[in-house]
Amino acid sequence: MASLTPELGCTDAAASAAFYTDHLGFNLDYARPGQGFYHLSREGSAVMLEQLSPESWALAPPEPPLGRGMHLQILIADAPALAARLTAQGLPLFRPLEEAWYRDGARFHGQTQFVVADPDGYLLRFASSLGTTHERPTTGRIVE
Repeated sequence: MASLTPELGCTDAAASAAFYTDHLGFNLDYARPGQGFYHLSREGSAVMLEQLSPESWALAPPEPPLGRGMHLQILIADAPALAARLTAQGLPLFRPLEEAWYRDGARFHGQTQFVVADPDGYLLRFASSLGTTHERPTTGRIVE
């Protein structure tokens, strides 16, 4: 079980579960469709999807797009392949595939990444590691 498993409120949890499994490559671990609940995972990451209802845990009424101010980074083995798959399926990427390097003290952590929005507007950043280096990278976007 993952250490952190976000639960995302959905306007149509069944449709969202289909999006995650059919397009994003998540596995359906278990579900309670009658309650509008789905537990999904991919490569060590997990997410729960819950049908929004009056009993949902929320500080305010949900308004689309949901998840404003937050995005989830999901580490996978091959982000470029998933980006290509989504593009081939005609699904728009919120941010295109890119190489990015993030400074951490004297090191830079590199990753290829892209961002896609799910049906409710939750932003999902899929990333694959390019490793670390102590030299300032000469390619990609550098975040210092």
